[in-house]
Amino acid sequence: MSTLIARCRAVLAPAAVLVGLIAALSATTALRAQGTGTGTGTGITIFDGADLALGERLIRESQCDACHARRVGGDGNDIYNPKGRISTPGALRGMVEYCNTELNLGFFPEEVTAIAAVLQRDHYRFR
Repeated sequence: MSTLIARCRAVLAPAAVLVGLIAALSATTALRAQGTGTGTGTGITIFDGADLALGERLIRESQCDACHARRVGGDGNDIYNPKGRISTPGALRGMVEYCNTELNLGFFPEEVTAIAAVLQRDHYRFR
């Protein structure tokens, strides 16, 4: 039975990444169509109007740091590697959507954007 589960996970994991990337692309397009200013102060259009206080609260309540610490050790901040595979704001939002999907967190698109905007501000600082 565990072999079947492992096979299912191997098949579904790439699909979850694809779903996250499609969601990020859709959100990017929608946010660019809506936004004209930089309401978050991030300077990145995809994060215009994001609710930073909401993002901070969701990060805290969802215990993202604890999960990241289990994955990479230390305080978990090593997971935020601006020179790694996350090299654009859209990829950052896609990775947050990936966590949302994989962990079944149930965040709405604006919540995913809020979390990504906080990560942009605090860790990535894309220009």
